[in-house]
Amino acid sequence: MNTRREFLHKATLSSLAVSLPFSDSLAAFNSVQEDKVLRVAIMGLGSYGTRVAEAMKDCKRAKLVGVVSGTPSKIAAWQEKYGIPSKNCYNYENFDQIKDNPDIDAVYVITPNSLHKPYSIRVAKAGKHVICEKPMALNAEEAKEMVEVCKAAGVHLLVGYRMHFEAKTLEIVQRQRAGEFGKTLFFQGLSGFIIGDPSQWRLNKELAGGGAMMDIGIYSINGARYMLGEEPIWVTAQEVKTDPVKFKEGVDETITFQMGFPSGAVASCLSTYSLNNLDKFFLNGTKGFAEMQPSTGYGPIKAWTNKGPVDAEHITHQTTQMDEMAAILLDGKKSIIPVDGEEGWKDMVIVDAIYKAVKTGEKVKLG
Repeated sequence: MNTRREFLHKATLSSLAVSLPFSDSLAAFNSVQEDKVLRVAIMGLGSYGTRVAEAMKDCKRAKLVGVVSGTPSKIAAWQEKYGIPSKNCYNYENFDQIKDNPDIDAVYVITPNSLHKPYSIRVAKAGKHVICEKPMALNAEEAKEMVEVCKAAGVHLLVGYRMHFEAKTLEIVQRQRAGEFGKTLFFQGLSGFIIGDPSQWRLNKELAGGGAMMDIGIYSINGARYMLGEEPIWVTAQEVKTDPVKFKEGVDETITFQMGFPSGAVASCLSTYSLNNLDKFFLNGTKGFAEMQPSTGYGPIKAWTNKGPVDAEHITHQTTQMDEMAAILLDGKKSIIPVDGEEGWKDMVIVDAIYKAVKTGEKVKLG
């Protein structure tokens, strides 16, 4: 049965179509569509959750309306800062009650990696759309289960790939697809920084699922795929560890890895927690090249090709991400570079293969 809101929405569109010329009625329809706002709760109120919340202040299509945290003081602080009503505040024990809250559409899971799967599944079973921060899971098996549970629950699963909406990134991807660089045969991805506090969860195997690869290296994996426009068919990888005290067993410090693609293109990448100034993508083809540095940082991104600089306005990545995800969830918009659960699962298949290649020293075939 249609709700009163749906009835009024349809009636408004019908009256617009009768009273206005087609072009005007279409514009009015789009305006009505854009009035819809995605109401989001953030789960995990750490540093990145805060970054997303701040970015959402400037969103046109997404609004922060709820929080989930195990720390009462954080909930109180966020309530005051962002005007969040008490009825939209949850802890990890009572969180499942969110299913009875019609004022929340989606939950953005921004927890340590090992909690992505269990909490995303709880969100899905509560009937809410899932936005999960990358990496979406600890491995491909977990990622596939998340995809299947969300499908069964009839909710969307999106992964927090903010770079998929960044203007300069999209410009280079579209130029590559248009053939501007000729046949693209080489990609280089350098992803790394010097990690600080040795006691943080990112250096805890049980919480992070690994080390630099799970946090920063996945940008080069994902970047190679969307920059080359192909899926790899093999990987090789080598690990270097200079500080076994800080980087314990199962927590990778530095991994160099290579990927091969059906066209004959190859990718050469570095993932590390021990070097700064590495945020770089380089794409080379038979007719030209593209380079980005920084390529995945919070910005502004700098990009240029053999034809000169790539210009585009810098907008906070998470602001654009959340507005675009709102359009995906509310309007059925298709993103140029996918951000769905299948996309996240593909990255995890490659991560699994890289860890296997490190362990065995062999080329690991994919697909």
